Amino acid sequence: MFKTFINAFKIKEVRNKLLFTFLMLLIIRLGCQVSAPGVDQEFVQSVWGSLFGEGAEGMGVVNAFTGGSLLQMSIFALNITPYITSSIIMQLMTIAIPKLEEMQKEGEDGRKKIATITRYVTVGLAVVESGAMAIGFGSQGLLENYNVLNVIAVIAAMTAGSAFLMWIGERINEKGIGNGISIILTINIISSFPQDVMTLYEKFVKGASSVAMAVLSVVIILAVVIAMIVMVIYLSNGTRKIPVQYAKKVQGHNRMMGGNSTVIPVRVNTAGVIPVIFASSIMTFPIIISNMLKYDGTGWWGEVLKYLNSQFWFNTDQMKYTIGLILYVVLVVFFAYFYTSITFNPIEMANNMKKQGGFIPGIRPGKPTSEYLNKVLNHIIFIGAIGLIIVAVVPYIFSGLFGARVSFGGTSIIIVVGVIVETVKQIESQMLVRNYKGFLND
Repeated sequence: MFKTFINAFKIKEVRNKLLFTFLMLLIIRLGCQVSAPGVDQEFVQSVWGSLFGEGAEGMGVVNAFTGGSLLQMSIFALNITPYITSSIIMQLMTIAIPKLEEMQKEGEDGRKKIATITRYVTVGLAVVESGAMAIGFGSQGLLENYNVLNVIAVIAAMTAGSAFLMWIGERINEKGIGNGISIILTINIISSFPQDVMTLYEKFVKGASSVAMAVLSVVIILAVVIAMIVMVIYLSNGTRKIPVQYAKKVQGHNRMMGGNSTVIPVRVNTAGVIPVIFASSIMTFPIIISNMLKYDGTGWWGEVLKYLNSQFWFNTDQMKYTIGLILYVVLVVFFAYFYTSITFNPIEMANNMKKQGGFIPGIRPGKPTSEYLNKVLNHIIFIGAIGLIIVAVVPYIFSGLFGARVSFGGTSIIIVVGVIVETVKQIESQMLVRNYKGFLND
């Protein structure tokens, strides 16, 4: 991988794209440090501490996705989460609304129209989310001077910050390397790694009772991280190849066409990281809303919130709250099947194969093919969901049992590894194209 980057810098065109991407990411990280107007930083630290535990480590995926900007309530506090949510909503609506489905099938023009709608929805979500925080937390002390003008200023700053990041993501797509939004999300997650390393060092190495225990702690931590990364790579690249044979056809002057064979690659992790993000969001939502409504955490509802809060899972003093993990697992499996069902249509695929004269060896075209594809898909989804659950739950186990609280988790590792692998592939493909051009020019 490092050799690929070194070789890429030797090619001017690819080097310029990489430098442009690095410049955009530098701007993003600087913006994450700029506080929103009128925000009381002491209140910000106390409110997030009461919600998720002390510091960034308790905020988990929320803090990781925003690169710590939400923890500081900066102008980039919402970061690109509204755009991600908007993209998911539009993807769901494309299935539900025939007009949007027609747009998607119109080709490049249709995709541009959907992209424009997605931008408007992103801005709308940013206004709603920033407004909820400015009003909900503002009355509790978020703003040093709580009045209409300051609330509007915070909403405008955070909405503009989210829209600016969306614009940067699109510029990276045009002039940089990789998928802009994915690159931004990855750099946000990676930015928390140094602090997490220091947290683990202070907890397990510096605070170890002996040198042997310190060395053992380092070995265990590295082994767990490497094992998770390897598992994520296998989970991301794993595919089930379904063979497809195409019948021969006579075209023109008795010319035989077709007769070739191919495969349908079905990814093991067909839904990607979406199920984990949805499950985490649903579990976290009641906690945030309760705090906005100034709920003091007492009574039966306070107990329910502890079951939903991953901070209490696997805690040796309060093991009963680990039962909440069952709901988390159920949600991950549910969203894995749900999201795949709207992005992968076995019936449509079977009909397209039939029209093109294709068939799966041993399976009749039409309905039997769609039933076979559906059966294979159900097995694959379950395996992928189990893999996601293992990767997502391991950090919770170490956090609860050993107090290894870090801001990144299984979700973050899945995203970072996946984006890095895809970006390296894109760099290699651009270098290959550049080499072909040089060969042809010679």
